[in-house]
Amino acid sequence: MRGVILLILIVVTGACLNLKVNKSEIEVLLKAGEFAKAEAILKRNIEKSPWQEKQAHQIQLETIDRIRKEFPYYRRDIEKQLEKYFPNISDAQLDEWEAAKQLEMRVIDGEKRYFKRSVSNLFRLNTEAKKLKESVDGKRISGSEKFQQTAIPGYFGNGLQPGKSFDSRTIKVNYTITLKANAVSAGEMVRCWLPYPRINRERLPEVTLIDASQEEYIIAPEETMQRTVYMEKQAVNNEETVFNVSYSFKSVAQWFDVKPEQARPYKKSTEFYKKFTAERLPNITFSKRISSTAKQIVGAETNPVKQVELLFYWIDKNIPWAGALEYSTMDCIPKYVLENGHGDCGMKTFLLLSMTRSLGIPCKWQSGWYLLPEEKNLHDWAEVYYEGIGWVPVDPSFGLIDSEDQRVKKFYLNGLDSYRLIINDDYSQELYPPKKHYRSEPYDFQRGELEWDGGNLYFDSWSYKMQVEYLD
Repeated sequence: MRGVILLILIVVTGACLNLKVNKSEIEVLLKAGEFAKAEAILKRNIEKSPWQEKQAHQIQLETIDRIRKEFPYYRRDIEKQLEKYFPNISDAQLDEWEAAKQLEMRVIDGEKRYFKRSVSNLFRLNTEAKKLKESVDGKRISGSEKFQQTAIPGYFGNGLQPGKSFDSRTIKVNYTITLKANAVSAGEMVRCWLPYPRINRERLPEVTLIDASQEEYIIAPEETMQRTVYMEKQAVNNEETVFNVSYSFKSVAQWFDVKPEQARPYKKSTEFYKKFTAERLPNITFSKRISSTAKQIVGAETNPVKQVELLFYWIDKNIPWAGALEYSTMDCIPKYVLENGHGDCGMKTFLLLSMTRSLGIPCKWQSGWYLLPEEKNLHDWAEVYYEGIGWVPVDPSFGLIDSEDQRVKKFYLNGLDSYRLIINDDYSQELYPPKKHYRSEPYDFQRGELEWDGGNLYFDSWSYKMQVEYLD
């Protein structure tokens, strides 16, 4: 089963695979906005193709459907959403924002269709639009920004020691996934994978299961890189299908006062070094643009600590945060980030991983949730390995903090707060037990996954809710 799942994943994410699938034809049609034609070809191919090709075509069809869902609005809808701030918006102004990639749009079957978060992103990406919105609604500070500006300075006021864990927290999570009524026929078995904490010796050393909605469940082994708790439940006519798990975990903060002179030369012949500096298509890529941009950023600098700092600063300055497309709808995430000039936490992390590895610096993915008292959300970040120091957390999305204290300003360059639920220490790993159908999120795992015998159950068919309690 593992080989089958990996095969399907490779096909959909755009890596090269020698199947009799005219992928280039489909890509050309989609780029031209000819979605209906692409769908017709894929449906014909499904009828006459052998099993492996049939699966590849089916996933391409599913991806097209997901893209349609990501772009639900027409221009008239966007004008209505902007009316409060731009009552006399012109087509020329909208065209200008589109050309600047600040109002995300794509042509689908001859019509302009807009990303479901295009308007909210516009107010993040366009300076003038942001100022106008603030003049109307007032300036607001996010919960994460408030935390960074208040809690992080307090860390250093308490005599923080580099490399030592601190600010220990015990956090209780109650997590629920609810499948819509009649999403599958009554009597069908629904299979569910919910996120579960992954033990991390340094920052998440303990987890305790409190309760589960089903008597029978499977908690993935500790070594599972994307950790889950698995349950099954039969659907009942006209009723929602609900899965729930509650647990507590201990989390601690960690900060390294990394000095360039502490980093020793890498042992480049080791399997460890080769593994964590390898290209891993499609989302850790050493494309010409990625590699040349990384080299341009670091210039003549050769020390890995200084190189990572230069990359971190560059991403913080040049890649603002914006709401993201579902990852499964993008062929190559770091390519998208550079072309569009923005990205969310995971997109920034893939860009950092690609650039860092292209320079020969070991690094890896880590993700889950941040559970700040002020704000909670899905979140991704990275870890960079320095010889002689070890793994150091790096959060390119939280980025630089506005502070004159350089320790505070650069905290997330080599540290993490204690409000992190770690679920994944890698991406695109097989779930436990294996999922039979293509995942809603083939890379990350934070919300969960559902399926039945008839196929995957996509995000629009279910909802999730996390309740958090701070025990100490």
